Amino acid sequence: MEYEFTLRYQLDAADCNPDDLVERLGTAGCDDALIGIGQPGQLGFKFSRDAESAKQALTSALEDIRGVVPTAKLVEAGPDFVGLTDVAELMGMSRQNLRKLMVANPSSFPVPVHEGSSGVWHLADLLVWLQQKDYAVDTGVVEVSQTTRQLNVLRELQHLPAGIEKEMRKLVA
Repeated sequence: MEYEFTLRYQLDAADCNPDDLVERLGTAGCDDALIGIGQPGQLGFKFSRDAESAKQALTSALEDIRGVVPTAKLVEAGPDFVGLTDVAELMGMSRQNLRKLMVANPSSFPVPVHEGSSGVWHLADLLVWLQQKDYAVDTGVVEVSQTTRQLNVLRELQHLPAGIEKEMRKLVA
């Protein structure tokens, strides 16, 4: 199956020659990705990778990049963080229709990870909820969004001081 996902990295100052990076990445097998070098000090990838699972597709892409740019730090894997407009477009419905579903189902609609002038959700939560409401959802997109969410959570956990994870788990359970 073909999985589409994005990976965004922060580059080390020594690895900021875009032409050299693109050449090395192509040679290493990242020829199934569009590489974005527009943001100084960052590198973005939009993959369309064939694999048996989303986990395998993402793992192989992460390994390919790590082999070429070992000092690069993963900033975000996507699709993960989305607004209602993003999900509505993905599902082929209007934002207003999705908002009506949210308002009509306050107790079951997924809680956003950030509320403000615009809410932000984990895409996986919204897609699974829509599946439960009998909407046709691409299972490959669900699988990728669940895997990228896990990657982003793991990346965030690396910033916690040693031992605090267990304490925090008790508080949020």
